[in-house]
Amino acid sequence: MSAGKRSTAKADARSPVTESLPVRLLLEDGSESQGMSFGAPGAVRGEVVFNTAMTGYVETLTDPSYAGQILTLTYPLVGNYGVPGEREGTSIERPFESGRIQVQGLLVQNYVDNYSHRAAQRSLGAWLRDAGVPAITGIDTRALTRKLRAQGTMQGWMLPPDTDPAAAAAIDMREEVFRRVAPAEPVRYAGGELEIMLLDVGAKDNIVRSLVARGVSVLRVPWHADFAALAEKVDGVVIGNGPGDPSDLDHVSAKLAALMIDYRKPILGICLGNQLLARAAGAKTYKLPYGHRGVNQPVQDLLTRRCCITSQNHGYAVDTDSLPGEWEPWFVNINDGTNEGIRSRTRPFASVQFHPEAHPGPEDSAFLFDDYLRLVGALS
Repeated sequence: MSAGKRSTAKADARSPVTESLPVRLLLEDGSESQGMSFGAPGAVRGEVVFNTAMTGYVETLTDPSYAGQILTLTYPLVGNYGVPGEREGTSIERPFESGRIQVQGLLVQNYVDNYSHRAAQRSLGAWLRDAGVPAITGIDTRALTRKLRAQGTMQGWMLPPDTDPAAAAAIDMREEVFRRVAPAEPVRYAGGELEIMLLDVGAKDNIVRSLVARGVSVLRVPWHADFAALAEKVDGVVIGNGPGDPSDLDHVSAKLAALMIDYRKPILGICLGNQLLARAAGAKTYKLPYGHRGVNQPVQDLLTRRCCITSQNHGYAVDTDSLPGEWEPWFVNINDGTNEGIRSRTRPFASVQFHPEAHPGPEDSAFLFDDYLRLVGALS
């Protein structure tokens, strides 16, 4: 959602601004900052990460990949275009990427409560308060980002005055987080004769929207379902993004590995899906110092040498050197040389570390959906 015309929402439709109270940010290295609250009251703990995008906070805050984390937005002006109204029912309409705010807490430098946008119905602060998510304004996000780049991501606590860090709420990132972000049961979205199974470990809604817009139906299946049996009934599989460490999902990778032995339909992995596919193939993953989170990450196709600017949100990467002989690297990150995609030399299996469904963000890599669905059509 980007800036536009002044909101036509009536003033009394906005949630009232609560009294702003001092809140401190404590990091595991012992450093401490103080700002003012503009979200919900409460104490939270989580891994502190940063995103460098200039717009798109509505999409970013609802991205399931951020579940359990405290998010720092590096752009210094946040909130100026407000937030749309709530979704109705089971809708997956834009701009939201899920049905809730996923972050544990939000850190910004300057929060703007007086928003202006034709689609806005409430302020960012009101949305956060209604969702029970704490937020702090007045943090030197440039200094914080430089610290995280130098020392790596670290645990942080957002604490009201006189609050013991031990009282801060946190999400179990080894198991609870994955159940939190996936649907309880499979959900089908009608779009066409061909049907794609989206393996959901925290997939963004725009993956579904991108596929349906290209004329296929989508069966969205939670990671804890019997997805191998369902995969046999569809025309292809997409493994979506999600939060956490891929090694905590080795039971999912093991099921994928068993499926891949005889599976001949196309598989496409996205973000966490890249890591899960790699681990299913027998490769290793590792944690990046501070991850890739933003909408300006350059990657290169190692076959065509074509470059794309991509949207990314991940803290782990595939170890290219650990890929088995049947597999090869597909894309590489031009900034740091890390793996950005893999593919099988013998079967229609491939994955990318970035987000071809990005919105907002660059659409350079959206062609990957078209290529994938052409392959699905050819093999159906």
